Amino acid sequence: MRVLGVDPGLTRCGVGVVAGVPGRTCELVAYEVVRSDPDEPLAHRLLALETALAALVERHRPDAVAVERVFSQHNVRTVMGTAQAGAVAILTAARAGLPVQTYTPSEVKAAVTGSGQADKAQVTAMVTRLLRLPAPPRPADAADALALAICHVWRGATASRLAAAAAAARSPGGGA
Repeated sequence: MRVLGVDPGLTRCGVGVVAGVPGRTCELVAYEVVRSDPDEPLAHRLLALETALAALVERHRPDAVAVERVFSQHNVRTVMGTAQAGAVAILTAARAGLPVQTYTPSEVKAAVTGSGQADKAQVTAMVTRLLRLPAPPRPADAADALALAICHVWRGATASRLAAAAAAARSPGGGA
Protein backbone atom coordinates (compact mmCIF):
# COMPACT_ATOMS: atom_id res chain seq x y z
CA MET A 1 0.00 0.00 0.00
CA ARG A 2 1.24 3.47 -0.89
CA VAL A 3 0.00 6.35 1.28
CA LEU A 4 0.35 10.08 0.81
CA GLY A 5 0.35 11.87 4.17
CA VAL A 6 -0.52 15.56 4.44
CA ASP A 7 0.36 17.81 7.38
CA PRO A 8 -1.87 20.72 6.33
CA GLY A 9 -0.79 24.31 6.52
CA LEU A 10 -1.28 27.36 4.37
CA THR A 11 2.27 28.66 4.51
CA ARG A 12 3.96 25.23 4.80
CA CYS A 13 2.09 22.04 3.92
CA GLY A 14 4.10 18.90 4.57
CA VAL A 15 3.62 16.00 2.17
CA GLY A 16 5.14 12.55 2.61
CA VAL A 17 4.68 9.31 0.70
CA VAL A 18 5.50 5.87 2.08
CA ALA A 19 4.89 2.32 0.90
CA GLY A 20 4.27 -0.58 3.24
CA VAL A 21 1.94 -3.10 4.80
CA PRO A 22 0.66 -3.33 8.38
CA GLY A 23 3.18 -4.89 10.74
CA ARG A 24 6.17 -4.28 8.47
CA THR A 25 8.70 -1.52 8.08
CA CYS A 26 7.57 1.18 5.62
CA GLU A 27 9.73 2.50 2.82
CA LEU A 28 10.20 6.15 1.98
CA VAL A 29 8.92 7.11 -1.47
CA ALA A 30 9.22 10.91 -1.27
CA TYR A 31 8.63 13.98 0.85
CA GLU A 32 8.47 17.71 0.38
CA VAL A 33 6.89 20.88 1.68
CA VAL A 34 4.49 22.90 -0.45
CA ARG A 35 4.91 26.58 0.41
CA SER A 36 2.81 29.65 -0.27
CA ASP A 37 3.43 33.33 0.19
CA PRO A 38 1.43 34.78 3.11
CA ASP A 39 1.14 38.06 1.18
CA GLU A 40 -0.79 36.41 -1.66
CA PRO A 41 -4.62 36.42 -1.64
CA LEU A 42 -6.14 33.42 0.14
CA ALA A 43 -7.83 32.11 -3.01
CA HIS A 44 -4.51 32.04 -4.89
CA ARG A 45 -2.78 30.26 -2.02
CA LEU A 46 -5.48 27.57 -1.82
CA LEU A 47 -5.44 27.11 -5.60
CA ALA A 48 -1.65 26.76 -5.61
CA LEU A 49 -1.88 24.17 -2.83
CA GLU A 50 -4.53 22.19 -4.73
CA THR A 51 -2.46 22.30 -7.93
CA ALA A 52 0.65 21.08 -6.10
CA LEU A 53 -1.21 18.30 -4.26
CA ALA A 54 -2.91 17.13 -7.46
CA ALA A 55 0.50 16.94 -9.18
CA LEU A 56 1.90 14.92 -6.25
CA VAL A 57 -1.05 12.52 -6.36
CA GLU A 58 -0.51 12.10 -10.10
CA ARG A 59 3.24 11.59 -9.70
CA HIS A 60 3.19 9.17 -6.75
CA ARG A 61 -0.13 7.37 -7.40
CA PRO A 62 -1.01 6.63 -3.75
CA ASP A 63 -3.63 4.08 -2.76
CA ALA A 64 -4.89 6.34 0.04
CA VAL A 65 -4.40 9.76 1.59
CA ALA A 66 -3.99 10.50 5.31
CA VAL A 67 -4.58 14.05 6.53
CA GLU A 68 -4.00 15.48 9.97
CA ARG A 69 -7.30 16.42 11.59
CA VAL A 70 -7.41 20.01 12.75
CA PHE A 71 -7.47 20.38 16.49
CA SER A 72 -8.23 23.38 18.65
CA GLN A 73 -5.44 25.89 18.96
CA HIS A 74 -5.34 29.23 20.69
CA ASN A 75 -4.68 31.14 17.47
CA VAL A 76 -7.95 31.15 15.49
CA ARG A 77 -6.22 32.47 12.37
CA THR A 78 -3.81 29.50 12.40
CA VAL A 79 -6.67 27.05 12.90
CA MET A 80 -8.57 28.56 9.97
CA GLY A 81 -5.59 28.29 7.62
CA THR A 82 -4.85 24.74 8.73
CA ALA A 83 -8.50 23.73 8.30
CA GLN A 84 -8.66 25.27 4.83
CA ALA A 85 -5.45 23.52 3.76
CA GLY A 86 -6.75 20.24 5.18
CA ALA A 87 -9.99 20.63 3.25
CA VAL A 88 -8.03 21.23 0.04
CA ALA A 89 -6.06 18.02 0.66
CA ILE A 90 -9.25 16.03 1.29
CA LEU A 91 -10.92 17.49 -1.81
CA THR A 92 -7.86 16.75 -3.96
CA ALA A 93 -7.88 13.12 -2.82
CA ALA A 94 -11.64 12.83 -3.41
CA ARG A 95 -11.29 14.20 -6.94
CA ALA A 96 -8.67 11.53 -7.61
CA GLY A 97 -11.04 8.85 -6.29
CA LEU A 98 -8.79 8.03 -3.35
CA PRO A 99 -9.93 7.02 0.13
CA VAL A 100 -9.10 9.62 2.76
CA GLN A 101 -8.62 9.14 6.48
CA THR A 102 -8.01 11.88 9.02
CA TYR A 103 -6.01 11.39 12.20
CA THR A 104 -5.56 13.56 15.27
CA PRO A 105 -2.01 14.55 16.20
CA SER A 106 -2.16 12.28 19.27
CA GLU A 107 -3.23 9.28 17.14
CA VAL A 108 -0.26 9.83 14.84
CA LYS A 109 2.16 10.32 17.73
CA ALA A 110 0.93 7.15 19.42
CA ALA A 111 1.24 5.16 16.19
CA VAL A 112 4.86 6.11 15.50
CA THR A 113 6.29 6.66 19.00
CA GLY A 114 4.02 4.67 21.30
CA SER A 115 2.98 7.83 23.14
CA GLY A 116 0.24 10.27 22.18
CA GLN A 117 2.11 12.92 24.16
CA ALA A 118 5.37 12.75 22.16
CA ASP A 119 6.91 16.03 21.07
CA LYS A 120 7.93 16.99 17.53
CA ALA A 121 11.55 15.96 18.11
CA GLN A 122 10.48 12.47 19.21
CA VAL A 123 8.19 12.08 16.18
CA THR A 124 10.97 13.19 13.82
CA ALA A 125 13.46 10.82 15.48
CA MET A 126 11.08 7.86 15.16
CA VAL A 127 10.19 8.65 11.54
CA THR A 128 13.93 8.78 10.80
CA ARG A 129 14.45 5.43 12.51
CA LEU A 130 11.34 3.72 11.11
CA LEU A 131 12.17 4.71 7.54
CA ARG A 132 15.89 4.01 8.06
CA LEU A 133 16.82 7.49 6.83
CA PRO A 134 20.41 8.75 7.04
CA ALA A 135 19.19 12.14 8.35
CA PRO A 136 15.93 13.50 9.78
CA PRO A 137 13.47 14.83 7.19
CA ARG A 138 13.36 18.62 7.29
CA PRO A 139 11.45 20.72 7.97
CA ALA A 140 9.30 19.20 10.71
CA ASP A 141 6.21 19.53 8.48
CA ALA A 142 7.70 16.87 6.19
CA ALA A 143 8.44 14.54 9.12
CA ASP A 144 4.86 15.01 10.37
CA ALA A 145 3.48 14.16 6.92
CA LEU A 146 5.58 10.98 6.82
CA ALA A 147 4.34 10.08 10.31
CA LEU A 148 0.74 10.46 9.06
CA ALA A 149 1.44 8.14 6.13
CA ILE A 150 3.09 5.54 8.42
CA CYS A 151 0.16 5.80 10.84
CA HIS A 152 -2.28 5.07 8.03
CA VAL A 153 -0.32 2.10 6.72
CA TRP A 154 -0.19 0.58 10.19
CA ARG A 155 -3.63 1.56 11.52
CA GLY A 156 -5.86 2.82 8.76
CA ALA A 157 -5.33 0.00 6.30
CA THR A 158 -6.28 -2.58 8.90
CA ALA A 159 -9.31 -0.57 10.03
CA SER A 160 -10.43 -0.16 6.42
CA ARG A 161 -10.18 -3.89 5.78
CA LEU A 162 -12.16 -4.69 8.92
CA ALA A 163 -14.87 -2.18 7.97
CA ALA A 164 -15.07 -3.62 4.44
CA ALA A 165 -15.33 -7.17 5.80
CA ALA A 166 -18.07 -6.13 8.24
CA ALA A 167 -20.00 -4.38 5.44
CA ALA A 168 -19.68 -7.44 3.21
CA ALA A 169 -20.95 -9.67 6.01
CA ARG A 170 -24.00 -7.42 6.51
CA SER A 171 -24.91 -7.28 2.81
CA PRO A 172 -27.28 -9.84 1.28
CA GLY A 173 -25.29 -12.84 0.15
CA GLY A 174 -22.20 -11.56 1.97
CA GLY A 175 -20.31 -13.37 4.69
CA ALA A 176 -20.59 -16.98 5.79
